[in-house]
Amino acid sequence: MLRRVVFNQKGGVGKSTITVNLAAVAAAQGKRVLIVDLDPQGNSSHYVLGAAAYECKPTLADFFDQVLNFSLYAKGAAEFIHPTPFKNLFIMPSHPSIAEQQVKLESRYKIYKLRETLAELTGQFDEVYIDTPPALNFFTLSALIAASGCLIPFDCDTFSRDALLGLIARVEEIRQDHNSELKIEGIIVNQYQSRASLPQRLVQDLEAQGLPVLQARLSSSVKVRESHDQAMPLIALDAKHKLSQEFCHLYAELSGDVLVSTS
Repeated sequence: MLRRVVFNQKGGVGKSTITVNLAAVAAAQGKRVLIVDLDPQGNSSHYVLGAAAYECKPTLADFFDQVLNFSLYAKGAAEFIHPTPFKNLFIMPSHPSIAEQQVKLESRYKIYKLRETLAELTGQFDEVYIDTPPALNFFTLSALIAASGCLIPFDCDTFSRDALLGLIARVEEIRQDHNSELKIEGIIVNQYQSRASLPQRLVQDLEAQGLPVLQARLSSSVKVRESHDQAMPLIALDAKHKLSQEFCHLYAELSGDVLVSTS
């Protein structure tokens, strides 16, 4: 079971958008896919569930409460998973209260519990995509320990470039200390403007440093806002749109496969 975490300590780089849309492309191509939303803001949860996310129970807050409080009648991993309106796509939804659980989870060293829980689901899903908060905290550490691959969004910003080397070093440290299976699958160039000189120069700088920049580029598009507003991944909203196809190409590059049409 492939397990990917989308991680960057900087906010606003498109983690939730990338998580949901890669997962949706995989689901559209027939894979059984799970999204795990570890961000207390719950953007991925709202993206695929819409207003229903507010009523969805049990959530990851219930899962972490169970982790902190022993029960003879503990729920299995599958009981925290909910279907979405999209075929083959499922989610473990977030809840704002997980932010309040963080200190207790850290103090009791529960960073391996997510990995153990996902291991229970082996054979039930083909791919898992984990969304993370914009910080290196208990939840992102848990995700990196649970994942086999790490995707790093880059939004063509000078500050993002300057922080990348430190971020990559931190992921490598986690690989050495906690999860030998973890590898950086690539840096995803997001909100790319092909006709602007700064994004081109920043991406060229990353490539010149030998960083693992993926070839697929995700354009800047207002279609993303429409997708969020309608709670529909791009592949479901408009499969022929340029950005939808860019996500398909990104997924194909990550998979090492020939692109399969989803239109």
